[in-house]
Amino acid sequence: MRENFTFSIFREHKRRKARRFGMNTTLKHWREAATLILAAGHRLGAEALSRTPQTPAPSSPPAGSFERSSLPHKSAFDYDVLMLKRSGKSGFMPNNSVFPGGTVAPADFSSDWLDIFKAFRKSPNFGLGCVKQPLETRPPIFATDRLKLGSPVPGEVAFRICALRETFEESGVFLCVSKSEETNLLKVMEDRTANNNTLHPHVSNGLSSSDLVKWRALVNEHPSNFIRMCRELEVLPNIWALHEWANWLTPTGLNGKRFDTAFFICCLKDIPHTIQDQKEIVHFQWSTPSEILHSYLAKELVIAPPQIYELGRLCRLPLLDDLHRFVSNRATEGCEFWLPVVYANESQILTLLPGDELHPETCSDMSTSPHSEDPHAGPALHRLVAVNRHPAAIQMNITPKYNHLVPVVASAVPHSGL
Repeated sequence: MRENFTFSIFREHKRRKARRFGMNTTLKHWREAATLILAAGHRLGAEALSRTPQTPAPSSPPAGSFERSSLPHKSAFDYDVLMLKRSGKSGFMPNNSVFPGGTVAPADFSSDWLDIFKAFRKSPNFGLGCVKQPLETRPPIFATDRLKLGSPVPGEVAFRICALRETFEESGVFLCVSKSEETNLLKVMEDRTANNNTLHPHVSNGLSSSDLVKWRALVNEHPSNFIRMCRELEVLPNIWALHEWANWLTPTGLNGKRFDTAFFICCLKDIPHTIQDQKEIVHFQWSTPSEILHSYLAKELVIAPPQIYELGRLCRLPLLDDLHRFVSNRATEGCEFWLPVVYANESQILTLLPGDELHPETCSDMSTSPHSEDPHAGPALHRLVAVNRHPAAIQMNITPKYNHLVPVVASAVPHSGL
């Protein structure tokens, strides 16, 4: 009894500590996280050597997989996307290729950020502006009032800080703005009709490589050192370059950790210097979205449904300027709360997404098991289908909400309105 009592006291102390920093402890089965889709323009030179060559297409695609011809050719793209391969020893998604990102830390909600962002505190969400999506339909990761949980830092800010910090830790890419640029940045925010130059932000902002190596090691040791780094180097994490993109939750019924993840996207003019951390990340690659999907289809990469889906969306916009324009215009629309429901039998795995006829209408009971009834194809399709262990194909015939994109790799099924 004493041991159980001690454990419950420790758990309550940990929960109260988290609440002081604005972290949401009401999700019993999910940990909040953030990830960054980083798109960067092609650059000739040594960095281009890290780009992955396209896998030749076979004479006929496997049954149930994407038609390779539906993907744009790599030559259609003028940008690459950063993918990181997780270590086989990783406790979550081992050997998977993922976008940079990770779990939110108490330091991301620390009130110390108020001093660093002092010039922007009078602007809504530190100058990020307001999303048009009604609060009642916002995903909980964004709708939660962090002030009630003890943090003066809005969730929209803290999760961007998390995404930037994790990207720096895992890939060495640091997106920042010099304190000396604050005045110009404030002017851009005041004139929302002007071209938003923060979408093609500075990388490392002229900081020396020795500084970045030193601080990267310190930030890897403890997330609070990210605050120290920004203060001592007199820079701001460039939260304004990150645009809200999606919200994915790890499905129930799967072994291991589960995350409620905010997805952001950022456009860079050039591919920055990148290096894996040799801990959680064992390899990085800059490749076009179609090249990455080709490698997935050839079973050269292991990619989870969120990455498959989002890379498919990017295939709609192979030009960086078009992607840049789309993400900046769509940024205030909001996004959906997506909790996939997985059904599997001996021959296929279905990952059902919101809007699919067989996806539960509500996911309010977040401790429930996956949908267990035998699914049959219905008129409303929004799913990933993997047949006989072949790579998954997206089936979609619904209109996405919040002015978002339909993945270009969606399989050819009868539909209308797309």
